[in-house]
Amino acid sequence: MAEELATHRFFADMDRAQVDVLAGCGQNVIVPAGTAMTREGAHADTFWAIRAGRAALGVTAPGRGLIVLETLHAGDMLGWTWLFPPFRWHFDADAIDDLRAVVFDATCLRQKCQADPALGFALMGRFARVLDERLRATRMQLLDLYGQPAPR
Repeated sequence: MAEELATHRFFADMDRAQVDVLAGCGQNVIVPAGTAMTREGAHADTFWAIRAGRAALGVTAPGRGLIVLETLHAGDMLGWTWLFPPFRWHFDADAIDDLRAVVFDATCLRQKCQADPALGFALMGRFARVLDERLRATRMQLLDLYGQPAPR
Protein backbone atom coordinates (compact mmCIF):
# COMPACT_ATOMS: atom_id res chain seq x y z
CA MET A 1 0.00 0.00 0.00
CA ALA A 2 2.78 2.46 0.89
CA GLU A 3 4.40 1.90 -2.53
CA GLU A 4 1.13 2.76 -4.28
CA LEU A 5 0.64 5.87 -2.17
CA ALA A 6 4.18 7.08 -2.80
CA THR A 7 3.41 7.24 -6.55
CA HIS A 8 0.16 9.19 -6.09
CA ARG A 9 0.46 12.92 -6.88
CA PHE A 10 -0.89 13.93 -3.45
CA PHE A 11 1.72 11.93 -1.51
CA ALA A 12 4.62 11.97 -3.99
CA ASP A 13 6.99 14.28 -2.08
CA MET A 14 5.85 13.27 1.41
CA ASP A 15 8.25 11.79 3.94
CA ARG A 16 8.30 8.01 3.43
CA ALA A 17 7.78 7.28 7.14
CA GLN A 18 4.61 9.41 7.04
CA VAL A 19 3.38 7.58 3.94
CA ASP A 20 3.92 4.29 5.77
CA VAL A 21 1.73 5.55 8.63
CA LEU A 22 -0.98 6.67 6.21
CA ALA A 23 -0.95 3.29 4.49
CA GLY A 24 -2.12 1.72 7.75
CA CYS A 25 -5.42 3.61 7.44
CA GLY A 26 -5.99 2.89 3.73
CA GLN A 27 -7.48 0.13 1.66
CA ASN A 28 -7.62 -0.46 -2.10
CA VAL A 29 -11.16 -0.36 -3.50
CA ILE A 30 -12.99 -0.41 -6.79
CA VAL A 31 -16.04 1.85 -6.85
CA PRO A 32 -18.47 0.81 -9.60
CA ALA A 33 -19.65 3.44 -12.10
CA GLY A 34 -22.75 5.25 -10.89
CA THR A 35 -22.03 4.70 -7.20
CA ALA A 36 -22.70 7.60 -4.83
CA MET A 37 -19.42 8.23 -3.02
CA THR A 38 -20.50 11.20 -0.89
CA ARG A 39 -23.79 12.90 -0.14
CA GLU A 40 -24.10 16.43 1.20
CA GLY A 41 -24.87 16.38 4.92
CA ALA A 42 -23.87 12.75 5.47
CA HIS A 43 -21.11 11.86 7.93
CA ALA A 44 -17.63 12.25 6.36
CA ASP A 45 -15.78 9.21 7.67
CA THR A 46 -13.63 8.45 4.62
CA PHE A 47 -11.70 10.10 1.83
CA TRP A 48 -10.22 8.79 -1.41
CA ALA A 49 -6.94 8.97 -3.28
CA ILE A 50 -8.11 8.33 -6.86
CA ARG A 51 -5.78 6.02 -8.80
CA ALA A 52 -7.87 5.45 -11.97
CA GLY A 53 -11.29 6.47 -13.22
CA ARG A 54 -13.32 9.61 -12.72
CA ALA A 55 -15.71 11.06 -10.15
CA ALA A 56 -18.17 13.94 -10.58
CA LEU A 57 -18.13 16.40 -7.70
CA GLY A 58 -21.01 18.81 -7.37
CA VAL A 59 -24.26 19.87 -5.77
CA THR A 60 -27.67 18.35 -6.28
CA ALA A 61 -30.44 20.78 -7.15
CA PRO A 62 -34.13 19.84 -7.01
CA GLY A 63 -35.38 19.05 -10.48
CA ARG A 64 -31.89 19.33 -12.00
CA GLY A 65 -29.93 16.49 -10.43
CA LEU A 66 -26.20 16.74 -9.91
CA ILE A 67 -24.66 20.03 -11.09
CA VAL A 68 -21.03 19.08 -11.63
CA LEU A 69 -18.51 21.58 -10.32
CA GLU A 70 -15.44 19.49 -11.08
CA THR A 71 -14.51 16.11 -12.52
CA LEU A 72 -11.84 14.34 -10.49
CA HIS A 73 -9.29 12.02 -12.12
CA ALA A 74 -6.34 9.80 -11.25
CA GLY A 75 -4.02 11.72 -8.93
CA ASP A 76 -6.86 13.72 -7.34
CA MET A 77 -8.21 13.50 -3.81
CA LEU A 78 -11.88 13.28 -2.95
CA GLY A 79 -12.83 14.51 0.47
CA TRP A 80 -11.49 17.01 2.95
CA THR A 81 -14.39 17.51 5.36
CA TRP A 82 -13.17 14.55 7.44
CA LEU A 83 -10.65 17.06 8.86
CA PHE A 84 -13.14 19.54 10.33
CA PRO A 85 -15.93 18.98 12.87
CA PRO A 86 -18.78 18.23 12.51
CA PHE A 87 -17.33 15.95 9.77
CA ARG A 88 -20.16 16.35 7.25
CA TRP A 89 -19.90 16.28 3.45
CA HIS A 90 -20.44 19.61 1.71
CA PHE A 91 -20.79 18.17 -1.81
CA ASP A 92 -22.13 15.12 -3.60
CA ALA A 93 -19.78 12.89 -5.57
CA ASP A 94 -20.57 10.01 -7.92
CA ALA A 95 -18.24 7.60 -9.70
CA ILE A 96 -18.53 8.31 -13.42
CA ASP A 97 -16.84 5.09 -14.44
CA ASP A 98 -15.31 2.24 -12.48
CA LEU A 99 -12.97 4.03 -10.14
CA ARG A 100 -9.89 2.57 -8.48
CA ALA A 101 -8.84 4.31 -5.30
CA VAL A 102 -7.31 4.02 -1.89
CA VAL A 103 -10.04 4.78 0.62
CA PHE A 104 -8.90 6.04 4.00
CA ASP A 105 -10.59 5.58 7.37
CA ALA A 106 -10.81 9.16 8.64
CA THR A 107 -11.11 8.21 12.32
CA CYS A 108 -7.91 6.15 12.07
CA LEU A 109 -6.11 9.01 10.37
CA ARG A 110 -7.32 11.68 12.79
CA GLN A 111 -5.97 9.57 15.67
CA LYS A 112 -2.60 9.22 13.92
CA CYS A 113 -2.47 12.98 13.29
CA GLN A 114 -3.18 13.70 16.97
CA ALA A 115 -0.38 11.34 17.97
CA ASP A 116 2.02 12.86 15.40
CA PRO A 117 1.48 16.61 14.89
CA ALA A 118 4.09 16.70 12.10
CA LEU A 119 1.97 14.22 10.13
CA GLY A 120 -1.12 16.33 10.78
CA PHE A 121 0.69 19.47 9.62
CA ALA A 122 1.94 17.75 6.45
CA LEU A 123 -1.58 16.54 5.60
CA MET A 124 -3.18 19.89 6.42
CA GLY A 125 -0.84 21.66 4.00
CA ARG A 126 -1.66 19.19 1.24
CA PHE A 127 -5.40 19.42 1.86
CA ALA A 128 -5.18 23.22 1.90
CA ARG A 129 -3.96 22.95 -1.72
CA VAL A 130 -6.93 20.69 -2.51
CA LEU A 131 -9.29 23.27 -0.99
CA ASP A 132 -7.66 26.00 -3.06
CA GLU A 133 -8.10 23.94 -6.25
CA ARG A 134 -11.78 23.30 -5.42
CA LEU A 135 -12.45 26.96 -4.70
CA ARG A 136 -10.88 27.94 -8.02
CA ALA A 137 -12.91 25.30 -9.91
CA THR A 138 -16.12 26.46 -8.21
CA ARG A 139 -15.31 30.07 -9.05
CA MET A 140 -14.87 29.18 -12.72
CA GLN A 141 -18.18 27.32 -12.74
CA LEU A 142 -19.92 30.33 -11.19
CA LEU A 143 -18.42 32.59 -13.83
CA ASP A 144 -19.75 30.24 -16.50
CA LEU A 145 -23.23 30.25 -14.94
CA TYR A 146 -23.53 33.86 -13.87
CA GLY A 147 -20.88 35.68 -15.88
CA GLN A 148 -23.37 37.68 -17.92
CA PRO A 149 -22.46 41.32 -18.53
CA ALA A 150 -24.16 43.76 -16.19
CA PRO A 151 -27.00 45.74 -17.80
CA ARG A 152 -26.07 49.35 -18.61
